[in-house]
Amino acid sequence: MSKAAPARAAAARILQQVLHNGRSLSQAIPSETERLTQSERAFAQAICYQVLRQLPAYEWLISQLIEKPLKSKVRIVHYILLVGLCQLRDMRVPAHAAIAETVEACTQVRQKNLKGMVNAVLRAYQRQQESLEKQLANQAALSPALLHGHPSWLVKRLQNAYPDTWPAICTANNQPPPFWLRVNSQHYTSAEYLALLHAKGIAAELDSQLPTGFASEHAAIRLLQGADVTQLPGFSEGHVSVQDRSAQFAAHLLQAEPGMRVLDACAAPGGKTVHLLERYPAIQVTALDADASRLQRVHDNLARMQVHADVVCGDASQPMGWWNGQLFDRILLDAPCSATGVIRRHPDIKWLRRADDIDTLVALQQQILQAQWQLLKPGGQLLYATCSVLPEENKLQIQQFLATVNDAEAVPIAGIADSAATGWQLLPNAEGGDGFYYFLLQKRT
Repeated sequence: MSKAAPARAAAARILQQVLHNGRSLSQAIPSETERLTQSERAFAQAICYQVLRQLPAYEWLISQLIEKPLKSKVRIVHYILLVGLCQLRDMRVPAHAAIAETVEACTQVRQKNLKGMVNAVLRAYQRQQESLEKQLANQAALSPALLHGHPSWLVKRLQNAYPDTWPAICTANNQPPPFWLRVNSQHYTSAEYLALLHAKGIAAELDSQLPTGFASEHAAIRLLQGADVTQLPGFSEGHVSVQDRSAQFAAHLLQAEPGMRVLDACAAPGGKTVHLLERYPAIQVTALDADASRLQRVHDNLARMQVHADVVCGDASQPMGWWNGQLFDRILLDAPCSATGVIRRHPDIKWLRRADDIDTLVALQQQILQAQWQLLKPGGQLLYATCSVLPEENKLQIQQFLATVNDAEAVPIAGIADSAATGWQLLPNAEGGDGFYYFLLQKRT
């Protein structure tokens, strides 16, 4: 048996779990790659990410290469074909190896009798590649969804919200994200840690696009090359963490002071919880999440960073089930959302999310926001955050909240124009951070 076929077979099973069964990549990848070597896991994951980034193009090609869709009993072979086309089209795999090993993967998924068909389809693509790609380009010129590798409903929403920049958002979504680090300010400034990286021969740079008023000693660091994070200086001691640039602004915006009671609502996996304690070590933090299994990640992060928070399993929309009656000085509400700002990190979002999910999420966000507002002291501040780029979840959500609550007022974000009216919408950027939204609210005394 080929040693390379299992990685291809695993990639096909992962794609089937995501696209047919509706599981996320973060669920499917571990379960399907646990018996693979590290390099095989990385290869299978790279295939899945690329297929999901450009899924409409791959599906169109398959529709041209087979006469009719494969029936459900042999549907796994459809995903085998996606794996094969991905290697031939977009990966640096020699054609003969891509075809031979993908054909052999049929045996791994118990479809040995269809090896001939897979071989024929992949070789047909190889022969007709130039012609097929020209036809694909012509089709894509007529279909923004096909051209940009996004579902039609999402393209329409992006076009409506960002009529001038929506193509750039789609382009950024389809590229691998930059690798950002957050430096623990209890140990180093960002410049000091950057010097440590350079001393180790690791190419990196400070975030050069900080808005006015954001301290450079807390700037994110971007790695310019791949790295094993566990080998970064001081990683195991909690001196540095992996966190996207955009997410790192949350702790800065909250501006907590010593002795304050701070609630991190919807806290899992705990990156922002830990960051708050790094920036403001003399505060009391409660980390809340409704998912008990995800709270384990919060405990793990707290332990690695050697900081303490009160970790509570509870529903942010139903405080009476867990709240002790003491008001908070600061609340970080990183609300459940469509995650349309982090598609480049999770390309499965495009195909798992549905148009009608948005209204459901908007209603949940409003419910949580109203509930959390009751937990805030007069004079206290609540930072509303999402990793979404959709106005319904962001500025329109806040406008609705302000229209229904008479003791809330907007706090302008220093250096961000119009933030008191519309908040701060960050869009995914090929060289920058993820899509993220922030709005700072204060309760009138």
